Amino acid sequence: MATSLSATASLGSWGTSISGGEDNTMALQYKAAAAPHSRVARSVRLRPVMRNVNEGKGIFAPVVVVARNIIGKKKFNQLRGKAIALHSQVITEFCKSIGADPKQRQALIRIAKKNGERLGFLA
Repeated sequence: MATSLSATASLGSWGTSISGGEDNTMALQYKAAAAPHSRVARSVRLRPVMRNVNEGKGIFAPVVVVARNIIGKKKFNQLRGKAIALHSQVITEFCKSIGADPKQRQALIRIAKKNGERLGFLA
């Protein structure tokens, strides 16, 4: 047994894990000493920024940007949300009056959003 202990002691953490020894301090010391040197540098992952592809474009974009700067971003986004909700309600009422199905209503709302982006309302 003495020869196997001396052989496992020279093997380090691999030998002690094979022999099933109760004392794993040598393996822990080996891992702790090697940890700072074995780290691989990772690239920093940046979070995606939600931006409008048409930001600054469109005939109404300058007015929208000035209004956002005057009112403040939070209040402006609340006002914009209310305007979008109101416009969606108008589209829904229009679809009810002409008898359009929900798919057509959703398509009209998508078209309205794209038009708003092109005109600069979502800048």
